[in-house]
Amino acid sequence: MKISSKIICLCAAMNIAAAQAQTSTHMVGAGPTKILDTYLTPEKFSGTGFTYLYVRDNTTADSLRRWTTTIEHELDFSSTKDRSGNANNLEGTYNIYWGRYYNLHPIPHLRLQVGAVANANLGFVYNLTSSNNPAQARAAINIMPSAKAAYDFSLTRQRFTVSYGLMAILVGVGFSPNYGQSYYEIFAKGNYDHNIVPTTFISAPTFRQMVSIDWHYSTKWTLSLAYLGNYQQAAVNNLKQHTYTNRFLIGIIRSFEFKN
Repeated sequence: MKISSKIICLCAAMNIAAAQAQTSTHMVGAGPTKILDTYLTPEKFSGTGFTYLYVRDNTTADSLRRWTTTIEHELDFSSTKDRSGNANNLEGTYNIYWGRYYNLHPIPHLRLQVGAVANANLGFVYNLTSSNNPAQARAAINIMPSAKAAYDFSLTRQRFTVSYGLMAILVGVGFSPNYGQSYYEIFAKGNYDHNIVPTTFISAPTFRQMVSIDWHYSTKWTLSLAYLGNYQQAAVNNLKQHTYTNRFLIGIIRSFEFKN
């Protein structure tokens, strides 16, 4: 009987360890965008942009919940003008983030996460009023250390969570034309000129932050309000570029558990 009880307990423990806690977040928002790309023009552009953000968190549902794996898809689109209002830029960017975090619980109701994120970025800037080099493509892969903090509290018998997350580039690699080089030279003639460029936090000081407040109005559903700031910039091949996006987001979060 003792051996049977041990086997049952072991199987139950293995079953719990295999369980996963998952949250799935969908958010939309809008806010200001600022763009500079000296390959197209030295002029700075500003306007309004829109963002769709999807986040999925998977946490091992053991007693300590030590590790969380996060996948984020961020899609941005902006329409901007120069300071005179005579030139227009369209900008679009897709970012995917894959992160792995170690979870800490130093005090009750406070959760800390530290880890690293792999980021892949694809985007474009298109100048509607220029016939000479009207478009610029952007592509990069980055490794970004990251940290998050979340605090749970109650107000008028309702459960809330306030959280903050930050990630910043450590190293990466990106695509860029060289100064004065056309896309025809790169792709039609095959003239490579340092177009794949290693980057660091010095040459491409990119970082991203997000603060949110979540209302857990049921056991499975949460309403979230957030601010997202994504600041992407680089100075390579004697060219400078940046895209600063500030977004105010609203969305819903679904929480559930499943077994592998």
